[in-house]
Amino acid sequence: MIRIAVAEDEASWAQQLQSYLDRYARESGQSFDVVLFPDGEDLVERYQGQFDLIFLDVQMRFLDGMATAELIRRTDPEVIIIFITNMAQYAIRGYEVDALDYMLKPVSYDTFVQRLGRALERLRRRTRTYVAIPIKGGTMKLAAEDITYVESQGHRLIYHTREDVYVSSGTIKEAEEKLDGLHFFRSNKGYLLNLAFVDGVQDNCALVGEERLLISRARKAPFLEALAAYLGGGR
Repeated sequence: MIRIAVAEDEASWAQQLQSYLDRYARESGQSFDVVLFPDGEDLVERYQGQFDLIFLDVQMRFLDGMATAELIRRTDPEVIIIFITNMAQYAIRGYEVDALDYMLKPVSYDTFVQRLGRALERLRRRTRTYVAIPIKGGTMKLAAEDITYVESQGHRLIYHTREDVYVSSGTIKEAEEKLDGLHFFRSNKGYLLNLAFVDGVQDNCALVGEERLLISRARKAPFLEALAAYLGGGR
C-alpha cells in the first residue's frame, strides 16, 4: 500500500488527481491510500511522516507548496515530493527542497502516469526502513539503521542515532514493538540496542561506541545469543 497525500486548493484539480490515481490503481493493480488536503497548512498540521509520496500545488492560498515542502523537509528528508504548478519558473525552485519532479497544469493522464511511475520506481529501490516518533512540536522520521540505541527515562524515550539524539514519549516496550524484526534487542529494562552497533560485551556491559550499556543478568544469555546470530549471518 502506497500512502499518498495531495495538497491542492482547487477542488476540481484535487478530484482530477484522485481520479488519475484510481484509474492507475485499476490498470496496474497497485494499491493506494490517498488523503486530500485543501491547503499546505492542513497538511503540515497533520503531518507525522506517514506518507510515501506528496503531490503539492505550488500556489495555495494559506501556505504555498514551497513553504509546505520546506516545513516537511525539517522532519522528513525522504518523502517523495512532486510539485504541480501553472508556471514553469516555479518548478525550478523545487530542487531547493529535493523535489523529484513537477507537472505543469493542465496535467494529462499520460504525463501523470510518467511522473507517478518515476516516483514508484524510486520507492521500490529504497531498502531503508523508517520509523516515525513523536517529538516536541511534531513528528520525526528516523531511519532504523541510523538508530544506535533507545534509552528509557521514566515516560521519555531517548533515540540515540549516528548524528543526533531525539527525545520522544512512550515506553521501551512500544519502541521494541516499533523496531521489531530490525535487529534490535533489549539489554535490560531501560535499553534497546541496535545489534549492528554493538562492538562487544565486557563486564556485563554492551559496548556501543564510547558507551557502556548495562546488560541485566536475566537478559545476558539471550542477548549474547542474539548478538552471535546477528554476527554469524542472521542479518
